[in-house]
Amino acid sequence: MAVDDCAEVAGIRIRGWRHAYEGLVPQPYLDGLDIAADADRQRARLLDGDRRVVNLVVDGDGGGELLGWVALGPYRDGGTRTEDAELYALYLCPRHIGRGVGRALLAAAVRHGTAAGHRRMYLWVLKGNVRARRFYERAGFTADGAEEAFEVGGAMVPEVRYVKDLRG
Repeated sequence: MAVDDCAEVAGIRIRGWRHAYEGLVPQPYLDGLDIAADADRQRARLLDGDRRVVNLVVDGDGGGELLGWVALGPYRDGGTRTEDAELYALYLCPRHIGRGVGRALLAAAVRHGTAAGHRRMYLWVLKGNVRARRFYERAGFTADGAEEAFEVGGAMVPEVRYVKDLRG
């Protein structure tokens, strides 16, 4: 991912939130998401230069339209980063869901985590996001029993943690 991709990635992320989280998080929160502000945050993170965080994008036809984005880095256990990997985000343009783009991005993230020597990869998914949970389960991730909620738009939204062993 390059700095020039940040606006398009922000659009992918926000359209992804609106598509995947409808009915799971408050609608006023989803309606208030701002692509320009998100692009500014993406740019700042990328320019910050934390080389431990990897951002990958899929360019559909080589013509510049991005189809999806994934971000991964060290697992965050509270405020501490561990030796394990964490999939921070995986979002697609909604019209490309079910076409293999997500599988390709997830496979690239797993390959990157494995090549970096991580033993496990974790991710958090909204408990009510059944489609995403099935997607990760088909890719070999399993819920490990950890759950926590986070506040979004004045509501507490439960998440479930998944893990995949990267050692083979």
